[in-house]
Amino acid sequence: MSITEKYSGVELTTAGNVYFDGKCVSHDFVTADGVHKSVGVVLPAKLTFGTSKPEVMECVAGGCRYLLKGASEWKTCSPGEMFSIPENSGFDIEVADEPFHYICHYG
Repeated sequence: MSITEKYSGVELTTAGNVYFDGKCVSHDFVTADGVHKSVGVVLPAKLTFGTSKPEVMECVAGGCRYLLKGASEWKTCSPGEMFSIPENSGFDIEVADEPFHYICHYG
């Protein structure tokens, strides 16, 4: 799979979303066709996120390990790969050495 490198014609929210004392920072944007997404980075840490809508996490640089809520096996995600999280669920993410750069696709 190819890595998404840029979006054209977006509406970007300039104030960042800062989570976990700055270990995760993202920016929301809306694509030209009206789709809501965010782009961000997770610094080395082990964090737990919840979801209200379905999400797809696309790795654009770095990498992570993740554990979906209710699962027993950690999986990895590398540049060019994605993983899906169901609505009203969550996941643990572990970033070891390099920051995990991602695009989150909502709903």
